[in-house]
Amino acid sequence: MKDGGMASGAIERVVIVGGGTAGWMAAAALGAYLAGTGTRITLIESSEIGTIGVGEATIPTIRRFYASLGMTDAEVMRACEATAKLGIRFVDWKPGASFVHPFGRFGQDLRGVDFHHYWLKARAAGQAAPLEEYSLGAMLAREGHASVPMPNPPSQLSVFDWALHFDASLFAAHMRGFAERIGVQRIDARITDVALNGESGFIEGVTLDSGERIEGDLFIDCSGFRGLLIGEALGVGYQDWSHWLLCDGAFAVQSERVGEPPSCTTVTARSAGWQWRIPLRTREGNGIVFSSNFQSDDDARAELLANVAGKTTMEPRKLRFTPGRRAVAWAKNCVSLGLASGFLEPLESTSIALIETGIERLKQLFPDKSFDPAVVAEYNTQSAEEMERVRDFIILHYHLSTREGPFWQACRDMRLPDSLNAKLDLWRARGAFLRYRWEMFSPASWLAIYGGFEHLPDRIDPALAAVDPAELAQGLEQMRAAVARAVQDTPTHSEFLATVDGAAAEPVRTSA
Repeated sequence: MKDGGMASGAIERVVIVGGGTAGWMAAAALGAYLAGTGTRITLIESSEIGTIGVGEATIPTIRRFYASLGMTDAEVMRACEATAKLGIRFVDWKPGASFVHPFGRFGQDLRGVDFHHYWLKARAAGQAAPLEEYSLGAMLAREGHASVPMPNPPSQLSVFDWALHFDASLFAAHMRGFAERIGVQRIDARITDVALNGESGFIEGVTLDSGERIEGDLFIDCSGFRGLLIGEALGVGYQDWSHWLLCDGAFAVQSERVGEPPSCTTVTARSAGWQWRIPLRTREGNGIVFSSNFQSDDDARAELLANVAGKTTMEPRKLRFTPGRRAVAWAKNCVSLGLASGFLEPLESTSIALIETGIERLKQLFPDKSFDPAVVAEYNTQSAEEMERVRDFIILHYHLSTREGPFWQACRDMRLPDSLNAKLDLWRARGAFLRYRWEMFSPASWLAIYGGFEHLPDRIDPALAAVDPAELAQGLEQMRAAVARAVQDTPTHSEFLATVDGAAAEPVRTSA
C-alpha cells in the first residue's frame, strides 16, 4: 500500500473532528503511518472552542508513542515543561499511611515462585520490610530521585520504567507541529452540520460555519464529551458506570511550584474523593476529584484550595463528567477517541494511554472503504474489554480503602463487577493473579495496590513450606539493601532534569 499509489478501495480521505490531545495525537500517528500512500488527513478544530486538557500525568506508554514518531525524551520534555514520573504516591487512602504504585517490579522471583509469596511468608514472621522497599521504581519515586533504566538490567531488582508529567496543551501543540510538517491539513472552523448517507447511515461530510463542506471516507471523532459525530450524529449510546465509579466532578487549578519537584504524582484521599498534585518545571497542577452525591461544589472547591501547597495562579476550573464508555467506539465509518469514546477518571492517568491504544488499534485494523464488519467488531471488542479492565483497577482503589465517611463506605458497600470479583477471589484464595485480555495494568500494578492497602491473601505458595525462615529473612534483607544502594547512586530529580536539558544531540532514549 505504501508505494505512493492508492490501492483499490483504499481510504483516501481521513477527517479528524476536534484537536486537543486526542486529535493531534491521532493526526501525528496516522500521518506517519499513512505517509506516502496518498491518503489525505484533515483535522478540523475551532480556536474558539476550548479543550479540556487538564491531564498532566501519563504512564510509560506515552514514551513508546512519541518514540515511534522519531521523537526523543529530551525533545518532548523540553517542549512540554515535563518532569519525570516514576509512579503514583497514595496518601491517606489508608488513613495515616502512604504507599507508591511504581512503574516497575517488586523483588526477585525465585525457583518459579513469585516474589510476593516469599515476602508474605517473611512478613507473617515479622521479618519483612514494607513491600515497596523491594522495588527500585517505588523507592526512587519516594525519595525524589530519577534515572534512565539500564538497557539490560542484571536482575529483576533493577527493572523499572518511567513516564512524564507535562503541560497537556504544549504536548498537543508539539504533536500538531509534527503532524503539519508531514502534511496534515488543519482547518480552523466550527462544524454546523453532519451529513449522513440516506441508505447506509455512513457520514458523508461535515459543513463548516463558512459554508464549506468537507467530505471524507473515514471520520475520527475527537470532539470531547460532546461526541459530535459518534453520539449526536450517529446516535451511539453511552454506558453509565457511575454506580461503580462514584466521582463525577472535579476542580483543577494551577499553582506556583513549592520546593524540589517529586518524581511521582501525589494523590491524597479527601472527604468524598481525592486530590492530585503534579509537578511541572515552572508550576504545579492541582485538582480535586469528587462525588457530587456526597459533597457540594463549594465544599469540594474549598477543600482543594485549603490543601494547595503553593500560591494559586488562576481560578479553579470546574469539570463535570459521567464515568463510562460509548456502547461502541467505532460505528459506521466513524472511530471515536479520547473523551468522545468514554471517560473513567484520572486516578491512574489512563486517559492519554487509552488514546494511544485506540490509535494503535486503528492502525492495526485500518479499514478500506468496505468497512468490513469483522474489522469493526474486533476493534469494538478490544476497546470495550480494555476500558472494563481499567475500570476494575480503578474501582479496586476505592473498594480497598479503609477511610471512614459516607462516600468511602459507599465504595466498600457497592456490588462489584463480576470481572473484578473473580480477581479478588483468586487473590484471596491463593495470592494469584487472574489476567484477562487487553489488560493495561500488569500483576505488579495489582500487587502494588494489594500490598499498599495490606489486602493480603489467605494462603501462600505451598512450595515455600520448605524454605528456611532465617535464610529467607537474610535474602530479603539483601534485596532491600541492594535497592537502597541503587537509589543513593542515582541523581535527584532536579539533577536528572538538568541532564535532560543538557542532552542536545544525545537523547534520553526509552529502554524497552
